[in-house]
Amino acid sequence: MGIVAAALLVAAAAAGGGYYWLQAEFQRPGPASQTLRVDVEPGTSVRSVLALLRARGALVRPHSIELYLRLHGRHLTVKAGTYEIPAAASASAIIDLLEAGRVVLEALTIVEGSTFLQLRQELASDTDVVTTLGAKSDAEVMAAIEHSGEYPEGRFFPDTYRFAARSTDVEILKLAYASMQRVLDEEWAGRAGDLPFATPYEALILASMVEKETGLASERARIAGVFVSRLRQGMRLQSDPTVIYGLGARYDGELRTRDLTTDTPYNSYTRAGLPPTPIALPGREALHAAVHPDVTGDLYFVATGAGDGAHHFSKTLEEHNAAVKQYLVRLRQAGAGATPK
Repeated sequence: MGIVAAALLVAAAAAGGGYYWLQAEFQRPGPASQTLRVDVEPGTSVRSVLALLRARGALVRPHSIELYLRLHGRHLTVKAGTYEIPAAASASAIIDLLEAGRVVLEALTIVEGSTFLQLRQELASDTDVVTTLGAKSDAEVMAAIEHSGEYPEGRFFPDTYRFAARSTDVEILKLAYASMQRVLDEEWAGRAGDLPFATPYEALILASMVEKETGLASERARIAGVFVSRLRQGMRLQSDPTVIYGLGARYDGELRTRDLTTDTPYNSYTRAGLPPTPIALPGREALHAAVHPDVTGDLYFVATGAGDGAHHFSKTLEEHNAAVKQYLVRLRQAGAGATPK
């Protein structure tokens, strides 16, 4: 609309009848017969958005709506995103929606116990997320979220995140990183005394092990207690998930004796203490268990083989060996299994 034409329309509207017509035009039900989703790109002007709404069938006279907004001094800045326009929504209702930036929120769930690699794959495959990291290295990803020099594993909190469609992978990773930092700080501040590790990062490492070892939520604190007892006594942690993590892409789903005896930085059968980094993304319950371990004197655990994720816990090697024998019987019957601790 040209400047002269706009000025004439303003004058006409202000003169009387035109004003009331604009008011009615702004309030009357719109032409859309069904709910519409409209994508607004970053930097789109109000005029362009109104034209888009007309093209999609949500408005009839976008110039009239623009004039109404001018007369009432409403200067909109439309947030980019996907908007859901209800059927028969009036221009008034649509403008309120745009003005408030009520974009449609999508959801992405980060699963407890997943790895950073799996998180990156999930982000890359989500069509509602704008991929900006692509083939960048993990180090480049951490630089992009402003945490250069940090190893990414374990740093992102497993949760369901709500976000506007076409948010970037960087934005979502920043949210997940901040959430993990907040939860870890909270759990560390309330930790039990006399833990055999001195930093929140070490607690994060142990929590990641607890997350990967636990089949039943009720066993998290007890498994943490076994690892804490072993750390106190200088025993090796002998955790299969650490070995698997160290194998990386070489792991084919089966853990062999040679894998347990081949040294890597993550092989807790060949090296004492905690592994150098987390091995997964732990949830709050695993974090809580790591700093509030249930120390019962147990030093061993092995799957019962019952198929429910439960473990048999033992205080002595003799008792543990008996539990292992029972486990191996069930293992042979089931044709699958894992290594006893």
